[in-house]
Amino acid sequence: MPNETLSRHLFHWETQPMKWAMRLRVALYLAQALEYCSSKGRALYHDLNAYRVLFDQDGNPRLSCFGLMKNSRDGKSYSTNLAFTPPEYMRTGRISPESVVYSFGTLLLDLLSGKHIPPSHALDLIRGKNFLMLMDSCLEGHFSNDDGTELVRLASRCLQYELRERPNVKSLVIALTALQKETEVPSYVLMGISHGNASSKQMSLSPFGDACSRTDLTAIHEILEKAGYKDDEGVANELSFQMWTSQIQETLNSKKRGDSAFRAKDFVTAIDCYTQFIDGGTMVSPTVFARRSLCYLMSDMPQEALGDAMQAQVVSPDWPTALYLQAAALFILGMENDAQETLRDGTSLEFKKERT
Repeated sequence: MPNETLSRHLFHWETQPMKWAMRLRVALYLAQALEYCSSKGRALYHDLNAYRVLFDQDGNPRLSCFGLMKNSRDGKSYSTNLAFTPPEYMRTGRISPESVVYSFGTLLLDLLSGKHIPPSHALDLIRGKNFLMLMDSCLEGHFSNDDGTELVRLASRCLQYELRERPNVKSLVIALTALQKETEVPSYVLMGISHGNASSKQMSLSPFGDACSRTDLTAIHEILEKAGYKDDEGVANELSFQMWTSQIQETLNSKKRGDSAFRAKDFVTAIDCYTQFIDGGTMVSPTVFARRSLCYLMSDMPQEALGDAMQAQVVSPDWPTALYLQAAALFILGMENDAQETLRDGTSLEFKKERT
C-alpha cells in the first residue's frame, strides 16, 4: 500500500491531524473488513492495531492480511503488550472472535484520542463521565458531542470484560454506518494526500515525459538538444549597460562552451561551463539548469541533478521539462512514489499548456 499506516497518520502526522470524518471512515472500513473475514470463516485476527491498517492509492483504509489466523477458538498468538491484550487471553492463553472485537475497541480509542491509551485507563475516564478527556485536542470544535459520545459508547462496549457483553462485528458496522460524515468526499481529500491511482504506464506521456519515466538518458539528451533554448523565452534578464560591457560577454562565452560540450556529450566539461554561466549571476536560464541536470545524471550524480531540475522549476514554474527531469532523478534515486507523482504533475502541466 502506497500511503503508509494508520499509526503514521494518526500518531506521527506532520502537516495535519486526521480529520474526524476520516477517523469515522477508518472505523467503518475496519469493521466491514472484520465482518467480511468472519463471513469467510476467518474471524480471528492476531494483534489488531494501528500498524495493521494501511492506506491504498485512493487513501482508503485496508486491513493487512498478515494478522489473519485460522478460525479456531484455541488461537494462542497475541500481543506482548499486556496493557492492550484481551483479558481472556491473560486468563486462558486463548483468543476468540470476541477477542478481536476487544482489539477493535482499542483501535477506536486510538481514533478518538490520537494516542495509544490503555483500555483500563480509558474505561476509568468513561465511568467517571470524563470521556471528553479522551478526545484528541486537535479535533476540538470539529465533531458533535453526540457523535463523540456514541463512538465512546461503542469503544466501551467492545472493551467489556465479559465476552458475551461485547457487540458482534455486524452490529458495529450498522452503528458506524449511521455515524459517517462527508461521505461524498474522497478519502485522499480527507487525508490531504495526492491521488495516486494512475501509474506512469497508464498516463499518456509526451516523448520527453516517456524518456524520463524510463530514465532513457540518451533520449533525454536528444530531445533537450533539439529543443534548444526556445523555452527560455519570456524569462526576464534585465542587464545594465555596464554589465553588457564588462561581464556579459564572458558569461555568454561560458554558455556557448557549455553548449558545444553538451552537443559533443562531454558532460564533465559542460558541467564546468554551465556552472561558470550560472555563478556569473548576470543571466538566468532554466534551460541551462535543465542541461546541467542531465549532465549530472550522465555523470552519476542524481542528487545534484534533482537540485538543478528543482531550480529550473523555480525560474520557470510552468515548465513541464523541469518536473520531468525531477522525476528522472527521483527514479534513479529509488524514490519511486515521489517520481511517479512528479511525473503526473509534469504531464498535467503539459496538458494544460497544450489546451491554452
